[in-house]
Amino acid sequence: MPQEIVVVGAGLAGAHVVTTLREEGYPGPVTLLGDEPEPPYERPPLSKGFLQGEAPFEDALVHPQGWYAEHDVDLRLGTTVTRIDRDAHEVELDTGERLAYERLVLATGAAARTLDVPGADLAGVRTLRSVADSRALKDALGPGVRLVVVGGGWIGLELAASARGLGAEVTVLEAGPLPLGRVLGARIAQHFVDLHRAHGVDVRTSVTLEGFTGEGGRVTGVLADGDQLGADLVVVGVGAAPRTELAAAAGLELDGGGVVVDEYLRSSDAHVLAVGDIAYARNTVLGPLRVEHWDNAIRQGALAARTVMARGDTYDWLPYFFTDQFDLGMEYVGRSGRDDDVVLRGDLASGEFCAFWLADGRVTAAMNVNVWDVSDTLRALVGRTVDPARLADPGVGLEEI
Repeated sequence: MPQEIVVVGAGLAGAHVVTTLREEGYPGPVTLLGDEPEPPYERPPLSKGFLQGEAPFEDALVHPQGWYAEHDVDLRLGTTVTRIDRDAHEVELDTGERLAYERLVLATGAAARTLDVPGADLAGVRTLRSVADSRALKDALGPGVRLVVVGGGWIGLELAASARGLGAEVTVLEAGPLPLGRVLGARIAQHFVDLHRAHGVDVRTSVTLEGFTGEGGRVTGVLADGDQLGADLVVVGVGAAPRTELAAAAGLELDGGGVVVDEYLRSSDAHVLAVGDIAYARNTVLGPLRVEHWDNAIRQGALAARTVMARGDTYDWLPYFFTDQFDLGMEYVGRSGRDDDVVLRGDLASGEFCAFWLADGRVTAAMNVNVWDVSDTLRALVGRTVDPARLADPGVGLEEI
C-alpha cells in the first residue's frame, strides 16, 4: 500500500522530492510543508537577475503554484512544523494539527547568519536569504545609495556586483586576507578582487568589524578597524546556519553541522530522510559532505524520492556550483583542499580561463571562467591523476587529457 510521504521544507530540495515522486509515478499521498508564503523557488536569482530587476519572481519558481494541486501534492504554505513525534510517526504543526507519515523528508534548509555586534538590530542592517529579503533590497538600492556588504563570500560578491549595476556605491568588508581565499586559493581569489575593484567596488580585506552606528533607529555607518564608513544600507553575508533544530529535538544524529545521513539520505531513523543544506551525507566518492548549493539541493531532492521508491540510487555525484558577477560567469565542480596546487589554463587578464586544483597530482576540482561547454569534460577530469603541464597547455585539448 502506498506510504504517506511528508516533506518538511518547501525550498528547492523539498520541491524536487515531490516533483520526482510524481514524475516517476509514486501513487501515494504526498504533503509539502513550507513556512514561507511563496511556493518553492530557486534562490540564485535573489542576488542576481531578480534583484537587478531583469527577471520576474515567477521565473524563479520551481513550478507554477497550480502544479502542486494538479499533481495531487498537498502544498501548505505559511506552515511551521514545531515537533516530530518519531514514535507516533507524526509531525505537529503550529496550528496544533498533527500529520501522520510513513516516510518523512527533512528539507528545512538554512538561515542567514547574523552578527552579535553593537547596532546589529538597526533598521537597514539586513541579510539576503529569502525573496522577501531580495524585494526589500531591490526597493532600497539605487544610484548613490551607500551599501556596505559584510562578508566576501559568494552571496556577498554577487550582491556587490548587482548593487553596482543598480548604481549603488559599494564597499565589501572581508575578515580574511582575500574573499573566497579558502575556497579558490590566493591567485584565483585575487582575480575576483581585481574584477570588483575594476568595477568600482571598494574591497577591504583583513577587516575587524566593530559594529554599526545609527540615528533614529536606522543604520548610518559601519565601525571597522577604528574607522567609520558611511552607510545607507548594510547587508551581512557571513554564511548560513543549517536549520537542524527540529532534527535535534527529535533525537536524530547530528554531525558535520547537519543531520547525519547515509548514501541513500536516510538518517539514524530509517523512516526519516534529510536533504539539501542540512544533510551531512555520505558521498560514495568523497565521504561525508554537507553542501549548500543549488545543484545539490536538486539532486538530493530527487535521490530522496528514489530512496522512498526503493530505486537503489546513491549519493555519488561531485559538488557543483556557479556564479555570475559583472561580466564573469563561472562553473566549479569537485571539492578542493586548502593546500591543493592550482594549475591555470589560459590567461587571467583575458577573463577566459580554466583552473584545476590538484593534490598529489590528482585533480580534486576544476573551474571554467567564461569558457563554455566544457563542464562535463572538467567533471570527467576530477579524480584523475594528470600531468599538470598538459592541463596548463591550451595546445592540448581537454578531451585528449
